[in-house]
Amino acid sequence: MVTASVVPSAPTARAVPRIDARLLGFAPPAAVAAIVIANAWSGLMPGVGFWDTGEFQTILPIMGTAHPTGYPTYVLLGFVANLLLFPIGEPAFRVTVLSLLAVALAAAATVVLVRRLTGSTVVGIAAGLGLATTPVVWANATRADPHPIHLAFMALLLLALVRWEQGRRALIEAARDPEAQGAAEGDVALPSDRSVDRRLILAAIIFGLAAGNHSLTLLLIPPIVLFVLATEPGILRRPRLILTCLAATAVTVAVVFLELPIRGGLIPAPLIYAKPATWDGFWYIALAEQFRGALGDPFANLPAKLEKLTTFTTGQIGLLALAIPPAIVIAAARAPRYTLLTGLAIVITVLFNQAYANADIDRYYLGPVLIVWTWLAILAAEVATLAAVLLTSFTAGPNAPLESPAARRVSVAVAVILGIGLLMPALADEGDRRHRADRSGDVGAVRWLAETLPQLAPNAVIVSWWTTSTPLWYAQKVQGLRPDLFIVDDRTMLDLDLGRAPDVIRRYLAEGRSVYAIRVDSNGDLAELTSQFDMTLVASGGSTGVWAVHGPLSQ
Repeated sequence: MVTASVVPSAPTARAVPRIDARLLGFAPPAAVAAIVIANAWSGLMPGVGFWDTGEFQTILPIMGTAHPTGYPTYVLLGFVANLLLFPIGEPAFRVTVLSLLAVALAAAATVVLVRRLTGSTVVGIAAGLGLATTPVVWANATRADPHPIHLAFMALLLLALVRWEQGRRALIEAARDPEAQGAAEGDVALPSDRSVDRRLILAAIIFGLAAGNHSLTLLLIPPIVLFVLATEPGILRRPRLILTCLAATAVTVAVVFLELPIRGGLIPAPLIYAKPATWDGFWYIALAEQFRGALGDPFANLPAKLEKLTTFTTGQIGLLALAIPPAIVIAAARAPRYTLLTGLAIVITVLFNQAYANADIDRYYLGPVLIVWTWLAILAAEVATLAAVLLTSFTAGPNAPLESPAARRVSVAVAVILGIGLLMPALADEGDRRHRADRSGDVGAVRWLAETLPQLAPNAVIVSWWTTSTPLWYAQKVQGLRPDLFIVDDRTMLDLDLGRAPDVIRRYLAEGRSVYAIRVDSNGDLAELTSQFDMTLVASGGSTGVWAVHGPLSQ
């Protein structure tokens, strides 16, 4: 294997242009990230929420353990973010801000990724902004959730893999043309074998962090393996590099998942889901045993699934959905290995999503949305190049050099027009997208806590369920309110072997403690309790209604 020599350090006089070039290269993604943050900031959820949102807003500031798969990378990042973002508001808001920062990072990484794939910064900017304003992405940027972090990691992972592929190609071309070794384009030297290998190792580390954040990352294993083999078929003869990459991933995953047993038992957190400090409990969380039955047949009723997917795609990017087929063709021609990687990733992810029963499955499409935007960007850049060729030939003659300043200006102008075209669906639908993503008025959980907590007697027991348990935990574990309360969730009943809700109520009534119940009527839980106990509604109503339990009904 030939190693490209590195150009010696340039004199001080030549270092300034190199620094300027790096700053200029950094400016577009940084500007896109700033625009994304400024655009979505006013729509952020201001406080704690119900459901999983409230759980993450509770778990991250105290570095607790979350529901399967534990999301340890998200927990660790959220704990650090909560400390760093201390001046901007309460912990619940800081965790929400982390989601927006993740989407901004994903948009910035998309700019760099598209620029590497196409050479067009203008199209990259359009793709980054288009990604961030796609309804499903924008909506997830304004609440606390690990999926925006998954989007950011996926963008960084694709970028790392593309950088490695381009480095490998540069080395191959240098090996074919020995005179090119040591040559540089401007002030940028050809990479060395070792530096290119480090890019793949970096991708392995990013993959490990992403896997610790969300198990959707595991669906990328087959595409990544095929991409690596297609890029460097001889890598199988390099066991040391393969083992290094596997070790980098394994060590990264192991380090982040240590958060579960450490905070689950060794240094207990104030709030722990299940029993992650035990061997069986750890794997129950890490392997998401709780949701094993939620996966159905991915190939069942494919026509209906295709129709559903088409409707979703059209709702996300509008008329740009019509450009996806030609975009795939052009991407396959211009970046075949990248298309292999991302095409297979989309197929596997979409099949999984269509077969997985989840209350908010749209979140699982953030990765495919990112990939589609890169394909559209490749198509736009190719059209811009073709238009530049045609216009330059028409204005300056068929033999005019395409590297001339005039040709470059034409190409940039066409890229700007196409970039605006990519953003037209978002611009035309901006009001509706903003309205759907706006959670600035989502204060239902905050108001519910303000109404509920004063109604609860001292040292009371609250038999709750997931949606209301999470804001109650936030009030108690993060805000320090009502430490006297014992909040018994369905998960608590399992972990402490308390039996079912009626058993819990009888147990603590017998101890002379005040007991309150918050149960769902639609599945019969509330009806079961009202048929056994004398209960009075004291706060809220419906699925968040708080009932004081006075005692068993006389038979």
